Amino acid sequence: MTDTIATPRTFAAGWPEAPEGRLARFIALVMRRSLALRGHIRAARRVVAAVVTPFGAAMGALVIVAFLVGYLAGWSELVVMAWTGLTLVVVALAYLLGRTAYAVSLTLGTNRAVVGDVVAGNVRVHNPARGRVPGVNVEVPVGSALSIIQMPALRRLASFSHDFVVPTRRRGLVTVGPVRTVRADPIGLVRKELVWADQIELRVHPRTISIPSMSTGLIRDLEGNPTRDLTTTDVSFNSLREYVSGDERRSIHWKSSAKTGTLMVRQFEETRRSELMVVLGIRDDECATDEEFELAVSVAGSLGVRAIRDGRTVSVSVSALTPQQDRRRVGAMRSLSTVTRMRLLDDLSVVERDGSALPLADVAGFASEAVQGISVAFIVCGSTLTARELRAVANRFSTGVQVVAVVCDPEAVPRFRRMGELSVITIGFLDDLQKSLARTRAT
Repeated sequence: MTDTIATPRTFAAGWPEAPEGRLARFIALVMRRSLALRGHIRAARRVVAAVVTPFGAAMGALVIVAFLVGYLAGWSELVVMAWTGLTLVVVALAYLLGRTAYAVSLTLGTNRAVVGDVVAGNVRVHNPARGRVPGVNVEVPVGSALSIIQMPALRRLASFSHDFVVPTRRRGLVTVGPVRTVRADPIGLVRKELVWADQIELRVHPRTISIPSMSTGLIRDLEGNPTRDLTTTDVSFNSLREYVSGDERRSIHWKSSAKTGTLMVRQFEETRRSELMVVLGIRDDECATDEEFELAVSVAGSLGVRAIRDGRTVSVSVSALTPQQDRRRVGAMRSLSTVTRMRLLDDLSVVERDGSALPLADVAGFASEAVQGISVAFIVCGSTLTARELRAVANRFSTGVQVVAVVCDPEAVPRFRRMGELSVITIGFLDDLQKSLARTRAT
């Protein structure tokens, strides 16, 4: 008797498949179909969410509940409400039908304006389609506001144009657009938005005044503007004085020495380029009100623009807004662009007050270290800084730098006072700046 070894049964080609294999294939098919169905459900949900408002979703849920409860409980009032709601939903969906072939353009009269200027914008909608397009609401975001324009139905190749005004009551950056066309039912169940035009940025510059060139030239340059410092070597002759030990022999004026019998040397007024520095305080506690801060920004802009027009080297510095732990490392000082007048005003248009900004004295210290050869430094601030704090700011500049503090106190009587080497100007209106600077130079 021989032993037989049992071997597993195998299925050749054409043999019936094992039940385990058919079950695995069925489970895999169900999984694939469920995943595909889930994808379709997500896509449909996105489409519905894009056009159905929260109120519309609530209305749809209410209709379904009213149908179920009304028919199951035999509550005829709920059945009537359900059919009424369904009718409203169907009518609302009809507002989404129709062509949406528009050509929309958005234009502004200018990209830059001054506070108070009238800036006009225009929205133009054209129908390039062969048929008539229905009327829609055209929405134009203007800053934090929203301009809603009702556009009528347009026939073939017709256009619709609407003008609007951009408010420029406050300095800053105003974004206009993008333009949206909105199709919605009167009740608010559905809403379909399409974005057509890009947004446009409008920079609202601070108001500035024209300052005479003589007002900013508190220290004059080689083109004819001497300083009060005297030296024995320069080009601007001042006077003669007696020779003292250490004077250079080339400075001796021999004709005067021969007449007086005493050696006399020439004395000159030192001349140098007027490198202007403007430091603007943006810390919250350095201005009592927003009105004070706006006046301070206008003063800084007026000083910088005048220096740029005169071809002088000018730097305008404010505090940089950096995290508290990084201030010592990065310096926390930001220099505004003074390449051109427009670049400076563009930067000033977005400067804002901030409680985390550095004190004015620290900003002045960083600015003094970063810029060499400063001749005149203007400190522009509000009315909250005391005389002691102003002197602390002035002491951050090197010896020989003429420091002028411009204190902005709206509607105050303009006045001028000296605190040692520091000149303090208080102005109540922007127009007071011109006369106050002229008085400062005269003293």
